Amino acid sequence: MTPSDSSVIYPGVIWEGAYTLGPFAIIGEPPQGRKPGELKTHIGPDARIRSHTVIYAGNRIGSHFQTGHGALIREENEIGDDVSIGTNSIVEHHVKIGNGVRLHSNVFVPEFSVLEDGCWLGPNVVVTNAKYPRSPRVKEQLVGAHIEAGAKIGANATLLPGVRIGRNALVGAGAVVTKDVPPEVSWSAIPPDSSST
Repeated sequence: MTPSDSSVIYPGVIWEGAYTLGPFAIIGEPPQGRKPGELKTHIGPDARIRSHTVIYAGNRIGSHFQTGHGALIREENEIGDDVSIGTNSIVEHHVKIGNGVRLHSNVFVPEFSVLEDGCWLGPNVVVTNAKYPRSPRVKEQLVGAHIEAGAKIGANATLLPGVRIGRNALVGAGAVVTKDVPPEVSWSAIPPDSSST
């Protein structure tokens, strides 16, 4: 497909098959300190990239990729096949996303996070990676969450830096996850009622 005149495709973008590109999208934006085309951007076949999406340079994206409107994907990520990144969601740089991953609307995934195959993040999920924000060495100490295959994170949940969510675990809506969640376990935002006698 030929993009509309309102979209921008930088040098170094490699389309590996047919694609659909909405208006006002920017593909291959060079990150700070890099020249246009210096980092190659690979996008697999059958991509559907909706309007106002920005994808930085250096990403490797698999087949059947799609975004909602206004998604932002920073540089040098590894993104598998059949991945969906929802409207207004942000994926920072150096993130690993497996096959079949779904990010709903308004999700934030910071750098150095790992999302394994088939995991699902509901609307407004926030993953964090700075244990001590604004500390002098914060950039050297960033660590994202690791979400194992098939895990599901409910709407409005927050994952603290470095937590690991086990395979097929379920994090309830609104939860603040402060420690690792074992595989096949449900982590609730609401503690059990201990007031009854």
